[in-house]
Amino acid sequence: MQIRNLLWVLALMGLLAFTVSAAGIDGKWKSEFQGQDGTTRTTTYTFKAEGDKLTGTVSGRQSDTPITEGKISGDEISFVVVRNMGGEERKMQYKGKLAGDEIKLTMTMSSGDMPPREMVAKRVKE
Repeated sequence: MQIRNLLWVLALMGLLAFTVSAAGIDGKWKSEFQGQDGTTRTTTYTFKAEGDKLTGTVSGRQSDTPITEGKISGDEISFVVVRNMGGEERKMQYKGKLAGDEIKLTMTMSSGDMPPREMVAKRVKE
Protein backbone atom coordinates (compact mmCIF):
# COMPACT_ATOMS: atom_id res chain seq x y z
CA MET A 1 0.00 0.00 0.00
CA GLN A 2 2.81 2.43 0.86
CA ILE A 3 4.55 1.87 -2.47
CA ARG A 4 1.36 2.64 -4.39
CA ASN A 5 0.95 5.89 -2.41
CA LEU A 6 4.57 6.79 -3.11
CA LEU A 7 4.05 6.19 -6.83
CA TRP A 8 0.97 8.44 -6.81
CA VAL A 9 2.91 11.19 -5.07
CA LEU A 10 5.78 10.92 -7.57
CA ALA A 11 3.38 10.97 -10.51
CA LEU A 12 1.62 14.03 -9.11
CA MET A 13 4.95 15.80 -8.55
CA GLY A 14 5.98 15.06 -12.13
CA LEU A 15 2.70 16.43 -13.47
CA LEU A 16 3.03 19.53 -11.31
CA ALA A 17 6.62 20.12 -12.48
CA PHE A 18 5.47 19.81 -16.12
CA THR A 19 2.61 22.26 -15.55
CA VAL A 20 4.87 24.80 -13.84
CA SER A 21 7.44 24.63 -16.67
CA ALA A 22 4.82 24.97 -19.38
CA ALA A 23 3.04 27.87 -17.70
CA GLY A 24 6.35 29.66 -17.10
CA ILE A 25 6.80 30.39 -20.79
CA ASP A 26 3.66 32.49 -21.33
CA GLY A 27 4.38 36.09 -22.36
CA LYS A 28 6.84 38.12 -24.45
CA TRP A 29 10.50 37.32 -24.93
CA LYS A 30 13.25 39.10 -26.92
CA SER A 31 16.51 37.94 -28.43
CA GLU A 32 19.26 39.77 -30.29
CA PHE A 33 21.74 38.48 -32.84
CA GLN A 34 24.19 39.85 -35.39
CA GLY A 35 22.86 39.86 -38.95
CA GLN A 36 25.07 38.96 -41.91
CA ASP A 37 25.71 42.68 -42.45
CA GLY A 38 26.89 43.08 -38.83
CA THR A 39 23.86 44.96 -37.55
CA THR A 40 22.11 43.87 -34.40
CA ARG A 41 18.68 42.38 -35.03
CA THR A 42 15.96 41.93 -32.43
CA THR A 43 13.35 39.19 -32.53
CA THR A 44 10.26 39.23 -30.31
CA TYR A 45 8.52 35.98 -29.37
CA THR A 46 5.04 35.86 -27.86
CA PHE A 47 4.43 32.43 -26.32
CA LYS A 48 1.33 30.77 -24.91
CA ALA A 49 1.37 27.29 -23.38
CA GLU A 50 -1.71 25.12 -23.85
CA GLY A 51 -0.89 21.83 -22.15
CA ASP A 52 2.01 20.35 -24.11
CA LYS A 53 1.33 22.64 -27.10
CA LEU A 54 3.12 25.93 -27.70
CA THR A 55 1.40 28.67 -29.70
CA GLY A 56 2.17 32.31 -30.40
CA THR A 57 4.03 34.52 -32.85
CA VAL A 58 7.55 35.55 -33.82
CA SER A 59 8.20 39.16 -34.90
CA GLY A 60 11.29 40.55 -36.53
CA ARG A 61 11.97 42.74 -39.55
CA GLN A 62 8.89 41.21 -41.13
CA SER A 63 5.41 41.18 -39.64
CA ASP A 64 4.21 38.78 -36.93
CA THR A 65 4.51 35.18 -38.07
CA PRO A 66 2.52 32.43 -36.33
CA ILE A 67 4.28 29.58 -34.59
CA THR A 68 3.42 26.12 -35.91
CA GLU A 69 4.26 22.64 -34.65
CA GLY A 70 4.89 24.08 -31.16
CA LYS A 71 5.65 21.55 -28.42
CA ILE A 72 6.59 21.70 -24.75
CA SER A 73 8.25 18.87 -22.85
CA GLY A 74 9.25 19.88 -19.33
CA ASP A 75 11.68 22.78 -19.77
CA GLU A 76 12.30 22.10 -23.48
CA ILE A 77 10.40 23.74 -26.34
CA SER A 78 10.35 23.39 -30.10
CA PHE A 79 8.45 25.20 -32.82
CA VAL A 80 8.51 26.10 -36.50
CA VAL A 81 8.09 29.46 -38.24
CA VAL A 82 7.47 29.62 -42.00
CA ARG A 83 8.38 32.93 -43.69
CA ASN A 84 8.38 34.14 -47.26
CA MET A 85 11.85 35.38 -48.21
CA GLY A 86 12.33 36.69 -51.71
CA GLY A 87 9.25 34.84 -52.96
CA GLU A 88 10.44 31.57 -51.45
CA GLU A 89 9.00 29.92 -48.34
CA ARG A 90 11.63 29.25 -45.68
CA LYS A 91 11.01 26.99 -42.73
CA MET A 92 12.88 27.89 -39.54
CA GLN A 93 13.00 25.26 -36.83
CA TYR A 94 13.59 26.38 -33.25
CA LYS A 95 14.60 24.28 -30.26
CA GLY A 96 15.15 25.73 -26.83
CA LYS A 97 15.50 25.19 -23.12
CA LEU A 98 13.72 27.36 -20.56
CA ALA A 99 15.74 28.41 -17.50
CA GLY A 100 13.98 31.03 -15.39
CA ASP A 101 13.75 34.26 -17.39
CA GLU A 102 15.91 32.98 -20.27
CA ILE A 103 15.42 30.56 -23.13
CA LYS A 104 18.50 29.26 -24.92
CA LEU A 105 17.39 28.81 -28.53
CA THR A 106 18.90 27.20 -31.60
CA MET A 107 17.37 28.11 -34.97
CA THR A 108 17.99 25.94 -38.02
CA MET A 109 16.88 26.74 -41.57
CA SER A 110 15.26 23.78 -43.31
CA SER A 111 17.13 24.60 -46.53
CA GLY A 112 20.44 23.94 -44.78
CA ASP A 113 22.09 26.91 -46.50
CA MET A 114 22.93 28.56 -43.16
CA PRO A 115 24.63 27.14 -40.09
CA PRO A 116 22.42 26.86 -36.98
CA ARG A 117 22.10 30.14 -35.09
CA GLU A 118 22.18 30.19 -31.30
CA MET A 119 20.60 32.96 -29.27
CA VAL A 120 19.23 33.69 -25.81
CA ALA A 121 15.72 35.09 -25.47
CA LYS A 122 14.99 37.04 -22.30
CA ARG A 123 11.58 37.57 -20.76
CA VAL A 124 10.15 41.06 -21.34
CA LYS A 125 9.00 42.42 -18.01
CA GLU A 126 5.88 44.48 -18.55
